[in-house]
Amino acid sequence: MSGARARNGEPDTGWIFGYFAPLTLLVYLVMPHGYLLDFATSYMLKDQLHASATQVSLFRLLTAIPVYLSVVFGLTRDLWNPLGLRDRGYFLIFAPITAVVFAWMAYAQLTYATLFIGMFLVMFFWRFVSAGQWGLLALVGQEKLMSGRLSALWNIMSSVPYILGALASGWIAEHLPPRQTFMLMVVLSLLMFLFAFWKPKAVFAHAYDKPQARGSDLLGDIKRLLKHRAVYPAVLIMFMFQFAPGSNTPLQFYLTNKLHASDAAYTDYYAIFVSAFIPMFFLYGWLCKKLALRTLLWIGTIITIPQLMPLAFVSSASQALWLALPIGMMGGIAAGAYYDLAMRSCPPGLQGTLMMMVDGMYMLSYRGGDLLGAQIYASSPTHGFLYCALATTAVYALILPVILLIPKELIATADGEKNPKVEAEMLSEIAETSPA
Repeated sequence: MSGARARNGEPDTGWIFGYFAPLTLLVYLVMPHGYLLDFATSYMLKDQLHASATQVSLFRLLTAIPVYLSVVFGLTRDLWNPLGLRDRGYFLIFAPITAVVFAWMAYAQLTYATLFIGMFLVMFFWRFVSAGQWGLLALVGQEKLMSGRLSALWNIMSSVPYILGALASGWIAEHLPPRQTFMLMVVLSLLMFLFAFWKPKAVFAHAYDKPQARGSDLLGDIKRLLKHRAVYPAVLIMFMFQFAPGSNTPLQFYLTNKLHASDAAYTDYYAIFVSAFIPMFFLYGWLCKKLALRTLLWIGTIITIPQLMPLAFVSSASQALWLALPIGMMGGIAAGAYYDLAMRSCPPGLQGTLMMMVDGMYMLSYRGGDLLGAQIYASSPTHGFLYCALATTAVYALILPVILLIPKELIATADGEKNPKVEAEMLSEIAETSPA
């Protein structure tokens, strides 16, 4: 049945999902700012190196510098074809390099300096892997007219490592020495290397030969990126969506210090919180084929605006755990819609550049908001977390006017529907950059 659909010009979704599901899972299991490693290193800092909340936030902020510069890695992906294998070449080269760094971290003495250097290097090398994954995902999403479904799939699969990390990191911190933690990451990095040898036709057949994949030279690509109107609201919305000053380090200290909960309560909260997104992502995968993206953007944003406020009024960790489920569900439609928008917004041949720009803005906002949140939290022992929640709510509300800046034709259709206006603009853009 799926083969017949592919022959009729419809995307072979079974094979496409079957490829991107494990790819996303592996990328996010190893990703150093994912919860599995991020939580583990934060506990190393807090419990073994006795770092303060501000020091932990600053460590997270600075080691993620390569992530803030993700656009450079994305542009590299769009211009450089390593080993003649395009995105698979990035997996084959940089996954084993990352494994070597993790091996060094496993046998180096645990100090603030070695942990910082190791995490910074891992952040740097894994950015190339992420660029390949993001560029390929967005390219296929555009070519197959399934950016909404691939957004849902990516959100679901990238949530799994966060859930595992939230559930396991507390146990890891108490029972697994840092050396064994880093050796686990060595194994996962090498699994990514082995995965790169798989090349299903449903994903790769002529994927790099179609109009959506056509780029130009470095200067031409930069000019096209700057002129592409859809780029700006997509990046700005993602930046604002992740600016949540109360959702990371302040919440950790709020639960463990003010509410006197254990370290496990914080990670349990995040496990429930992230798990709550998953049914909403499944719902988004169904809704995106029924409703235009414009409608989903408005609905998702309105629902998510007050997301963090209930936590400011809890009096125990158990209440926070009960609230984690509805709080997580409130953000699901918005997250699906924002990544759907990002994939649709990519200029031809610049999928890696824009998606990595979005990813970089995501992390810059996340880490910057976390550092600001730690300072806000420390400013008032009584109401610090409430101020963090109010700041988050205000920023989410400001996403609504940004939606008005998105080109109307880009979000006028549902997933799988052809959009003649967008196709014509794409072909016109390609014609302008083609040599005379």
